[in-house]
Amino acid sequence: QTHFLSLSLQAKMSRPVQARRLEGTDKNIWVEFVKLAATYSTVNLGQGFPDFPPPDFLKEAFTRALSRENDMLHQYTRAFGHPPLVKILAQYFGKLLGRDLDPMTNVMVTVGAYQALFCCFQAFIDEGDEVIIIEPFFDCYEPMVKMAGGMPVFVALRPKAPKDGKLMSSADWQLDPTELASKFSERTKAIVLNSPNNPLGKVFSRGELELIADLCVKHDVLCISDEVYEWLVYDGKEHIRIASLQGMWDRTVIIGSAGKTFSATGWKVGWTMGPNRLLQHLRTVHQNSVYHCATVAQEAVAQGFQRELELYGKPESYFIQLPKELQQKRDWLVQSLDAVGMKPIIPEGTYFLVADISEFKSDVPDIPDSDEPYDSRFAKWMVKNKGLAAIPLSAFYCGAHKHNYNHFIRFCFAKEEATLKAANDILQKWKWEKTTP
Repeated sequence: QTHFLSLSLQAKMSRPVQARRLEGTDKNIWVEFVKLAATYSTVNLGQGFPDFPPPDFLKEAFTRALSRENDMLHQYTRAFGHPPLVKILAQYFGKLLGRDLDPMTNVMVTVGAYQALFCCFQAFIDEGDEVIIIEPFFDCYEPMVKMAGGMPVFVALRPKAPKDGKLMSSADWQLDPTELASKFSERTKAIVLNSPNNPLGKVFSRGELELIADLCVKHDVLCISDEVYEWLVYDGKEHIRIASLQGMWDRTVIIGSAGKTFSATGWKVGWTMGPNRLLQHLRTVHQNSVYHCATVAQEAVAQGFQRELELYGKPESYFIQLPKELQQKRDWLVQSLDAVGMKPIIPEGTYFLVADISEFKSDVPDIPDSDEPYDSRFAKWMVKNKGLAAIPLSAFYCGAHKHNYNHFIRFCFAKEEATLKAANDILQKWKWEKTTP
């Protein structure tokens, strides 16, 4: 028996099991806050998904795809995108970009925009390559760059306080042109652009995009353009695609999402678009990882885009109706937060708005020299004690900068009216408790 015990001890692995590329990438804000929200919250304005259904025409397309005679929709389709979907995407976005897109070489379907991002970093980034990331950024950019062996280089959008005591807009957060230019070097392989931006809701202006484009051309740098919120722009703003600017088509991969486009985030259908010289490398990563995305979901999304092409520019188009509805929800939440003194930054796009919690700091005392950013402790306290879930803005900054903007939290307003009303009730009660002796 002793002999077997010593053999089994010897048989245990002593070498490290974890691959080096996973070091420092194990923490994830969503895992932590989703668990907290599920445990404590009565109102969840944290995670960015709608709690209202996708449009009826899309659900009907899914049902039709399931029940049709065509049994092949239950089987594999083309690895790089279901033919009806890549054809309609090429047609629709070709119209927007003003160029002829080849559905087989200029479009690739992915498991949501998340996998599209992963493919880009794995396909283009080598050990030691630098990737410029604009802060605040969607949190997966940094670990995905590191897993590919790259070095993230951060440049911040800096807020400029508006005059006359007006509420701040996401447009007031801007890049410093000199600072941005200083981040480009011979080691820079790519820049990640996210417009409209999560978490701020900033829609980059033509001038800002031209500044980025000129630097990309000058330094021969790729642009990974995350445009998942492309339809969700407000107040008559325009979403400008950086690939349409001079010299940028040949060096840009555009990333899109049916989840955000059609309010169906659980379907996990995304896509990449760009020149074949770039997409051929994404196809290599794709075929050696997931290989393939759900056929039925791709078929339904194809039918959704077919409908939108027929209604292009018309008031009945979902792409016109959805931002109108969301703008009303945004305005309602802005009003609600402003009324209680949690100063909102008015977003120009996306599902999100960021609010300044400075006036509520008395509820959650500061702990000097704490490793955890203040907004993270505040958000945890708020979900546990008030039942309202939001995400700390510091989660969208790199480790070295997490304490720079630590008095903001991000709310998602892509929610049913009843959800937003319940959030307002919590805020009003909280305000009343603060002001009542």
